[in-house]
Amino acid sequence: MTNLKLKAIGLAVGAAISMNAMAETTMRVATWLPPTHPQNSVAMPEFKKMVEEATEGRVKVVIENFQGHPKTIYSSVEDGIIDASWGVNAYTPGRFSLTGVAEIPGEMSDAEDASVALWKVQQEFFADANEYEGLELMGMWVHAPGVIHSKFRINSLDDLKGKKIRLGGGMVNDLAARLDVTPVGGSAPSSYEKLQQGVVDGTFLPIGEHKFFKLSEVTDHLTIFPTALYTTVFSFVANPEFMEDLDPKDAEAIRAAMGENLSRMQGKVWQDMDAIGMTHAKEVGTNIHMVDSYEQLAADMRNTMKGLDAEWIESVADRGVDAKAALEAFRNYQK
Repeated sequence: MTNLKLKAIGLAVGAAISMNAMAETTMRVATWLPPTHPQNSVAMPEFKKMVEEATEGRVKVVIENFQGHPKTIYSSVEDGIIDASWGVNAYTPGRFSLTGVAEIPGEMSDAEDASVALWKVQQEFFADANEYEGLELMGMWVHAPGVIHSKFRINSLDDLKGKKIRLGGGMVNDLAARLDVTPVGGSAPSSYEKLQQGVVDGTFLPIGEHKFFKLSEVTDHLTIFPTALYTTVFSFVANPEFMEDLDPKDAEAIRAAMGENLSRMQGKVWQDMDAIGMTHAKEVGTNIHMVDSYEQLAADMRNTMKGLDAEWIESVADRGVDAKAALEAFRNYQK
């Protein structure tokens, strides 16, 4: 083969490589929580796989550790500092009132089912309210049923009165007010430090965090009620301009791969954490209290929760949605 032909082949290969490189786009996705947390060790790699398979490798996902406070994630995506990320709706109070439908105490028992139900309700009832203005919503989910991790035993609701409890915001704050606890605001990961330093006596979180936030090192008791004390809504969002700048084929492929699929996957990851957390709690000797065996305590908690659904409906009366129908749909989708 002549040098001229070799040179021509080389130029053609080089051009092909260059064109392929140009066709690839990087999606910078910020995440938080400890690296070993299932959200980062399981869910984020699965998200990366979903995007890259949907776009046949043309969009590469690069996962970065978010350096700011989780409450600033949504604004960071809006401003284009990062292309996409996930955050806690309750950390930006007042903005996401409608998604509180999934945070009403006693309204969920399985994170996967509730996450899919929430996604459907968002699309059917809440989309036109535009609470995600400035963001493109890719998926949403909830964590497993909230329980109480504490340094003290709970025999009756009176044992909670005056106790300092770490809360993340949302509808759980309304329940806490009824329980007459002293709320201490803070992100979920701050629970360990607050408990270790004696700033709080307990924290409301799902069972899985007994292991993944190492709460077994700073609490002695897990109190688990028959119905969820609460849950928290998470949203995965992308910068609209980033999505618009993608090849339309890739943007639509990503959208098709996300939505209910992403919501279901995330919900399952968080529900699966419960079994891991429970096994860990038993292994380390945490005192586990299943409240369904304490009939009076369970009944008192149910009575305390009564009417919180009506309070949520009233709180979103100015949002222009049929909140009562949305709540009924959320319940039915979980059956």
